[in-house]
Amino acid sequence: MKTILVSAVALIDRDGRVLLAQRPEGKSMAGLWEFPGGKVEAGETPEQALIRELQEELGIDTWTSCLAPLTFASHSYDDFHLLMPLFACRKWQGIPQPREGQKLAWAKKSELRDYPMPPADIPLIPILRDWL
Repeated sequence: MKTILVSAVALIDRDGRVLLAQRPEGKSMAGLWEFPGGKVEAGETPEQALIRELQEELGIDTWTSCLAPLTFASHSYDDFHLLMPLFACRKWQGIPQPREGQKLAWAKKSELRDYPMPPADIPLIPILRDWL
């Protein structure tokens, strides 16, 4: 089974809310909510991939020094295994905008379970809530 490395981030605003993105129609797991991020390409670190993905998907800039490793997910799907480090980020430049057809929502930590998520993301919620 192939392992796919995906880097994700919990963007946390001044009110302690976390940004979630809804997977758009046409993608696998469309309609589910997730932490922003994406696949780590050859030659990239997870941090570099996240900085690139945030620019592409949300039009915001951040820096490696602003990405704090928080936890990770390790989950087997039918056709691949996902390894996903989750970083926390409280500092970025710009206002997140949906650039790839996704919907965005700012969720309080008490609301995170109200958003249907992919199976790999669900175990991250209690860790993130305890950290916030």
